[in-house]
Amino acid sequence: MTDCGWMPMMGLGLLFMVLFWVFVIAGVAYLVRWLTGQGIAGRPESSLDILKKRYARGEINKQEFEAMKQDLQA
Repeated sequence: MTDCGWMPMMGLGLLFMVLFWVFVIAGVAYLVRWLTGQGIAGRPESSLDILKKRYARGEINKQEFEAMKQDLQA
């Protein structure tokens, strides 16, 4: 009969190795996703973008939009 006292530890080590790599890969994926999101969300809106949104919501009419747009481009 063989003494298999080390076999359960080998399986446990394999489990921890797989979990370790899953966490490493998930962490890298999360970091990349967070960094790419920062570039988009962290960028402040330009004044022309804000003006376009106000016009789209109906807060200002076309004449006001064109006048403000001319002021911003000057």
